[in-house]
Amino acid sequence: MVVETCTLDLEAEAHRGIVNITRKIQEFVSESGMKSGIAVIFNIGSTGAITTMEYEPGLMKDIPRVLERMAPGEDRYEHHLTWGDDNGSAHVKAAMLGPSLTVPFTGGKLSLGTWQQIVVINFDTRARRRRVVVQIMGE
Repeated sequence: MVVETCTLDLEAEAHRGIVNITRKIQEFVSESGMKSGIAVIFNIGSTGAITTMEYEPGLMKDIPRVLERMAPGEDRYEHHLTWGDDNGSAHVKAAMLGPSLTVPFTGGKLSLGTWQQIVVINFDTRARRRRVVVQIMGE
């Protein structure tokens, strides 16, 4: 088994900036020469998340809107009292989706559905540079 790691640095807008990283992950898998294995994608930081979605304008509005209902930005968060921050809801939303994703690949191609893309979502109250670690393991 071979293991390779790369790091992606991405610019993400404040309040639900969504960045499609599918192509970058696929390029990394292709360049590795591995035919079968898994890709682990991990967001460094507690106000961003990794997930899959259909990367289209409607869902890019729907997903943040639904998450905002679940953890409204204007609610009272103990986190604000602890650190004097204003991004408690960002931490909650990121925790709900999670910081990582594992995607298998076969024949050197990510095993994703036709309309399924890998995305990084920034929930912070300010634009952020997101660092994502990608590790592939396979043969």
